[in-house]
Amino acid sequence: MKNKKIIFLAVLIIVLPMVLGGCVPGDGSYDAGNPAGFLWGLWHGFIVWITFFMGLFTGGEYTIYESINTGWSYNLGFLIGLSSSLGGSIGGISIGRRRSHH
Repeated sequence: MKNKKIIFLAVLIIVLPMVLGGCVPGDGSYDAGNPAGFLWGLWHGFIVWITFFMGLFTGGEYTIYESINTGWSYNLGFLIGLSSSLGGSIGGISIGRRRSHH
């Protein structure tokens, strides 16, 4: 049973980044007539670690932020996605404070 879990995790670690990386920022799929909006910003913020490592290992071919975007709405989505991918720092601070009082 343990071998099946290890195989499943290995497949997940290999396949998941390829699936999630299918819509990374900086891949040339956006232009002035079709900028990235709020939902794409949300997605790009959520997969920020995947795109960071893709860019790191491909010589900077991919970036973590789409420069051709709709402005504040993309930025808002990106920040929400980024905070969720980082675990929500505000929630982590409040949990840490509650634990220290006990």
